[in-house]
Amino acid sequence: MNPSRPTTMLRPLTALAATLALTLTAACSTEEQMRGVDPAGQSADADDHGAPAAPDEMPSAIPAADGLVRTEGLVTVLDDGDGPQLCTFVAESLPPQCEGTPLAGWDWAAHPEHEDQSGTRWGDFALTGTFDGESLTVTDAIPAALYDTVSQPPEPSPTSPCDPPAGGWAVVDPAKADQASMDATFATAGGLPGYAGAWLDQGPDEAAANDPTKVVINVAVTQDPAGAEAKLRETWGGALCVSEARFTEAELNEVAMELQKLPGATTSSAADDVVQLGVLFDDGSLQAWADETYGEGRVEITSTLGPVG
Repeated sequence: MNPSRPTTMLRPLTALAATLALTLTAACSTEEQMRGVDPAGQSADADDHGAPAAPDEMPSAIPAADGLVRTEGLVTVLDDGDGPQLCTFVAESLPPQCEGTPLAGWDWAAHPEHEDQSGTRWGDFALTGTFDGESLTVTDAIPAALYDTVSQPPEPSPTSPCDPPAGGWAVVDPAKADQASMDATFATAGGLPGYAGAWLDQGPDEAAANDPTKVVINVAVTQDPAGAEAKLRETWGGALCVSEARFTEAELNEVAMELQKLPGATTSSAADDVVQLGVLFDDGSLQAWADETYGEGRVEITSTLGPVG
């Protein structure tokens, strides 16, 4: 196992979505996509185990947008005969299958930059329009071929929360700084008491990213970091950072799963001290609810649709 990216939970909200690949924000996680979490705190609604309790009430509808909105980048528009949709989930089949939000004012003849097979039409576009909480009325669509993606910022690489030791990160036991040792160390980390996550800091040198002697293994735990480090040193002789977290990975994932019930939810994940939730649209009211329910800063909500201007 060679974890290098944040752990991402992508849990579709219906039976169809369970077979679909997310196309709007994040890709499904693999063994190389594990990331530790270091929760910032707990709200007054926390249960006896430290994890926030499930909310008693949750918003029942997606808020409507005030004014024009646009998608944050390219999205897939698909019509399998039941009408065009802005896809939240897309199945990697041919033709693809889609689950998403109905589009109004969409005319395929006005958007020839699409594919057509077996009665299904689809294409990737950046959309602008008005959103009433249920459907998006499209006023403008830029096809993928004309959309400038240069300005899209790259995803930041995970780093270590520990300060480098005197002299910098270094191998302390070359006999335990190979791929087999790395795999064994990540396996050990997953069984530590209070395990909160594990990830690699690969540094800025891309050429060294796959060299076990050039990376830092990071492990977060909620209890006894010194004991965890001693246990991990039984299998790992390379650079190691053990940090303390307040919530276990399981506790944060429980919150992320609960938030999948939020109207318009598309993705949920637990990383970097927060639960991150993607939704179709938030006018600020969903974030305010999450802050009130789980404590400010515990949940970060991002929207597929954002205001124009």
